[in-house]
Amino acid sequence: MTNRVLLTNDDGIDAPGMAVLESIAGQLGYEVWIVAPEHDQSGTSHSISLHAPLRLSERGTRRFGVSGTPGDCVVMAVRHLMTDQPPSLILSGVNRGANIGVETVFSGTVGAAMTGMLFGIRSIALSQAFSDRRAVPWDSARTHAPAVIHRLLQLQWTSNACLNVNFPNRPADETGELTFTRQGRGIVKRIDVDHHVDPRGLSYHWLKFHREAMEDAPDSESTAIAQGKIAVTPLQFERTAESFFAKFAV
Repeated sequence: MTNRVLLTNDDGIDAPGMAVLESIAGQLGYEVWIVAPEHDQSGTSHSISLHAPLRLSERGTRRFGVSGTPGDCVVMAVRHLMTDQPPSLILSGVNRGANIGVETVFSGTVGAAMTGMLFGIRSIALSQAFSDRRAVPWDSARTHAPAVIHRLLQLQWTSNACLNVNFPNRPADETGELTFTRQGRGIVKRIDVDHHVDPRGLSYHWLKFHREAMEDAPDSESTAIAQGKIAVTPLQFERTAESFFAKFAV
């Protein structure tokens, strides 16, 4: 039986990070399937579409666009397109921009991996940090991801966790070692609303993250990325604040 890998993302099926992920997956020896959103779905977290139909567009052999979220894509792949043999691995990304700290709660890239975890499939989210949107250092992820994925698969982790991998904003030859990290606080301080008026005099609004460097734990994702290392964080669904639970449950 052929091992299958499912590729998805939140930037959209035509995003440059998907092309990077295809080149990475091509080195792993799996049969590659791509099921990804037709359009940018950044910020959609784990959401799935319960109030609108989903439409599929066939883009080539084992390649499909979905009119929905990254979570929708994983569900459509596992429960509709690949029912004869579900994937043994899901790779989500490569996201344009790091997904670290609090931001992982909102990330569609991470959301897709966590949806895969719900199905009991080993899943990895991959993201590439950058400082200039016009010059994303894709070669860092493209060069190092195959070895990183191979090493992570050797660990035989269970489906009770998915892995969040972030590549630093460094050229490939300056990228540091793989480091296991905690989620930490990250660099998102708040979410702002930008108010504007269109040419017809009607109001519209943009939501945007306000990011700034903040002190974080030495073993956090943001610390590792700032040091030029590849950060790998195991994530799970359980979010109980244990210290407060212990206090309140007395």
